[in-house]
Amino acid sequence: MNRTTRLLLRSFIGPFVITFLVALFFLDMQFLWVYADELMGKGLAVHVVLELLVYASARLVNLALPLAILMSSIMTLGSLAEHEELTALKSSGMSLRRIFTPLLVTMVIVAFGALTFANYAWPVANLKFRTLLYSVTRKKPTLNLEDGVFYNGIDGYAIRAAEVDQETGSLQDVLIHHHGGGREGAGLVIRAEEGTMKTSRTGRFLHLNLSNGISYEDRQEPGVRQRDRTFPHLQTQFERQRIRIDLSSLDFAKADEALFKRAYEMMSLGQLTLAMDSLEGQRNQAAVAMQDFGARSLNRITLDRGDVFSTDTTTAHADWLARLGPSAERRVFNAARDMLRNTAQTARNQIDERQSKRTLSDRHAIEWHRKLFLSVACVLLFLIGAPLGAIIRKGGLGLPTVLAILLFVAYYVITIMGERMVRSGALSPAWGMWMGTLVMVPAAALLHWRAARERTWRPFSKTKASR
Repeated sequence: MNRTTRLLLRSFIGPFVITFLVALFFLDMQFLWVYADELMGKGLAVHVVLELLVYASARLVNLALPLAILMSSIMTLGSLAEHEELTALKSSGMSLRRIFTPLLVTMVIVAFGALTFANYAWPVANLKFRTLLYSVTRKKPTLNLEDGVFYNGIDGYAIRAAEVDQETGSLQDVLIHHHGGGREGAGLVIRAEEGTMKTSRTGRFLHLNLSNGISYEDRQEPGVRQRDRTFPHLQTQFERQRIRIDLSSLDFAKADEALFKRAYEMMSLGQLTLAMDSLEGQRNQAAVAMQDFGARSLNRITLDRGDVFSTDTTTAHADWLARLGPSAERRVFNAARDMLRNTAQTARNQIDERQSKRTLSDRHAIEWHRKLFLSVACVLLFLIGAPLGAIIRKGGLGLPTVLAILLFVAYYVITIMGERMVRSGALSPAWGMWMGTLVMVPAAALLHWRAARERTWRPFSKTKASR
């Protein structure tokens, strides 16, 4: 490795690592902002939140990595051009293509790593993330009574207190509804003037010590017929009562990963290919079944007409219908109408089934192309950022960052538009998922042409140089 290659790699790797980590950090913060309501107030352990962030970060690599490559390439080449180092390299006889070659080889290696990551690590991260996020969203909030508000987080209980002292645990005007709280499954209502609450040392149980209250219990009558029931009601007054409530329903329980394992986001390239082939085979079988059904329906109508009509003339048909009588004629027409309706409905069901298979196949194709799209985006955005940095001749975090974000947003928006068009059925997956790439390839070629001919561009400056 010569000195020039070491200079270029050293100038590129530092900004690349920093911008990648910063982009990943901001994307993680956006994730926390979106799911803040699902995470707060549930008493989640720190390791659960950190695990969720790790899996979310793995899923966000497809955004952070291309953005980091685009920003770092603009910053690196812009800084070299700004400090005349790029001019010195050209003066030594090196062409712009020769200068870009070490960085381009590095990007090919990064792209291969991104493809490996998307094929093997990405499905696992998606599976872990979906499972953990589903478990977090299902977890009920921790026990937190508020003044005058019913708390329904505990299975089978609704608890309300007019005044709650969070420090001492004292309660005023306590009302408890226990659904199915009686000895025989009936409802139980307890009301007390005051009380105290305290969780056990292990946090498994909630102990309520109530004072000066009354309980109402509707007793069921098993084995008694409905007309013979008297609906007994039990009312009990107490000075002191101690209630122990099981809080196991508030514990965090991780869902089974098998619930999400068959989703297309959790598959590798080989699994996606097999799934698409299977769906295409099912669509072909549905088409053959629909053709057979249509042929059988047509043959049945023809045979019915042959059995019913002794001649094919319209007059004979009319004479035969006239001999049936009004009642029989109505039955014949109703039977024919029902048969046609059933045939049309069956055909519509078959069409809907084939369309659903087509939609599901497109979802798998989107994920298949997305994995390849990540690796191609790494090389393409470098081919855009490197010549753009040489053209603007500006390094640092100012203008390069603005241009990188604008270009990446445009690239991302076009790609999302193509994906939405695939989901709606307007485009095939191959065209829709690569729409952004097809738009950006001419832009990369134009920028490389301008950079090779030393066509500089300095926006937001009073003088513009063009040579």
